[in-house]
Amino acid sequence: MSSKTILIVDDSATMRAMLLSVVESVGDYNVVEASSGFDALKLLPRGHIDLILTDINMPDINGLELISYIRKNPNYKAIPVFIISSEGSAKDIAKGKQLGANEYLIKPFSTPALQSLLNQYLHKSG
Repeated sequence: MSSKTILIVDDSATMRAMLLSVVESVGDYNVVEASSGFDALKLLPRGHIDLILTDINMPDINGLELISYIRKNPNYKAIPVFIISSEGSAKDIAKGKQLGANEYLIKPFSTPALQSLLNQYLHKSG
């Protein structure tokens, strides 16, 4: 079984480290980190990504713009995307889902909830 790759996109190094530890607690996955949506867009063509965790508020290209790009690109549109953001209003969540986010977690998020979602999405297709 080949290891799956998760892209973590957040401008906070602390949050990226926290997300990395949650991912590692779920399984042995490759993790690629980006500190902005712009960096994420540069990383996408470099290798196969199985799942993306992204913040919304970031410099350059924000998380919503990143999702919009991913969903419009035939090479990436099937990648599951989770938004993990402090923006938690019903309007923000609706906007994220409308743009194509598969899941939306509000910071501070529940570690067991994220672990469960990661298992659910990463084990769909062997």
